[in-house]
Amino acid sequence: MRLRVAVDAMGGDHGPEEIVRGAMAWAVDHPAVDLLLVGDEERLRPFLEDDLPAHVRLVQASESVAMEEHPAAAVRRKRDASINVAMRLVRTGEADAVVTAGHTGAAVASAILHLGRLRGVDRPALAVQMVTDRGPFVFLDIGATTDSSGLNLAQYARMGAIYSAQVLGVADPSVALLSIGEEGGKGEARVQEATKLLADSDLRFIGNVEGKDLPHHPADVVVCDASVGNVTIKFFEGVSGFIFDMLRTEFRRWPLGPVGYLFMRPGLRRMRSRFDYERLGGAPLLGVNGTVLITHGRARRRMIGYAVAAGAAAAGARIPERIAAALAPDP
Repeated sequence: MRLRVAVDAMGGDHGPEEIVRGAMAWAVDHPAVDLLLVGDEERLRPFLEDDLPAHVRLVQASESVAMEEHPAAAVRRKRDASINVAMRLVRTGEADAVVTAGHTGAAVASAILHLGRLRGVDRPALAVQMVTDRGPFVFLDIGATTDSSGLNLAQYARMGAIYSAQVLGVADPSVALLSIGEEGGKGEARVQEATKLLADSDLRFIGNVEGKDLPHHPADVVVCDASVGNVTIKFFEGVSGFIFDMLRTEFRRWPLGPVGYLFMRPGLRRMRSRFDYERLGGAPLLGVNGTVLITHGRARRRMIGYAVAAGAAAAGARIPERIAAALAPDP
């Protein structure tokens, strides 16, 4: 059966042009996957050829959710918003995944409204693959819902472990909680509650890790509340950009900077490739009854292509079904 990916073409800081061009470039190279571009056809058409490929079609959506709008209110008020139309395509079985660069809160609200939570999941979580010196690990929640409880963190750990095993191919992934200290008694109340729940679970729980441990792959899955996760991931992105900007400035300094760059260029290219977060595509929303991938609001066409690829891969891996089976209560 062919995979079908619905792309919210109106979302993001650079939509619809960058969204459409990035998605179409990927679609041309992957004719085995159907692409559904969701948005206002009048606004999308200027960025498309007159004749669309047979595996690409437009789905009309007359509205969109702006970044400054209250997400839940906008989702409920704007029934024909592109994110709502895309989610309904998954709910009705016309698409297998949704990819959006739009308002994260709106995407989460729309997914909960139209797809619903999986049985056994109180809150969904956004997961991302963090780059380290020993390969990526799964980090969640990075922004789906704040003020998580200890039970929520334990559920995130379960979902993250499933994602690590099925997408990254990690056998029996290790799980850790991000806290202010490695000792089990440290951390806020929800971390301590989650510690007890995970210690009694069948997951390979290794305890707490600190922020300084994250670049060194402390575990295959690291769990935290959305506020902590969102600040952490954006700090990492900012620091990596800052480091490369400093290097660029130093290599421009005469007389030795350009000479040093010639010797360092191969290594710098390898470093840039390792820290190229665009290749990850985006963050899957785990815990809802459908495949949803949320990418950066500032994503341009290159990252959009990777996001569509990640959405198709997640749909093919049937992650929601696997999470549902793992979290289903005993009969």
